[in-house]
Amino acid sequence: MTFDLLYWHWVVLGVFLMLTEIVLTSFFVLWFGIAAVLMGLLLLLVPGLDLAWQIFIWTLLSVALAVFWFKCLKPLAIDKTKAGLSREAILGEVGQVISVPHDGKRGRMRFPAPILGADEWLIISQDTLLEGDRVRVKDVSGNSLIVEKT
Repeated sequence: MTFDLLYWHWVVLGVFLMLTEIVLTSFFVLWFGIAAVLMGLLLLLVPGLDLAWQIFIWTLLSVALAVFWFKCLKPLAIDKTKAGLSREAILGEVGQVISVPHDGKRGRMRFPAPILGADEWLIISQDTLLEGDRVRVKDVSGNSLIVEKT
């Protein structure tokens, strides 16, 4: 008794594996599913391919897609901001005053790149500041930064 996998078997397996990714959320099974769908399309173009070759090609496609994900696509998805890090990540950072603190109100400063998820922060300072001054963060007080003129 022989068993032949038809193109639609591969497509169904691929769709099943891709749907499994919804439950697993590992973003790894997806590549096996895509490889199975590609194998189904290849089998549609080249009918009569031996089962051993089908499994071999599917394995190669799966490995190639997984390597492509880890080497090329996943690094693009990494968040390069410091959001969610501790306050030590902001200490010592330098920014520019965009609004001067006066009459008990807090001023604002802007960093060249977002720090802890924001590029503008409320500031408190004992120094006399002017708009455009460069300041360094020396501490954090609630949602405000305590800064000193550099």
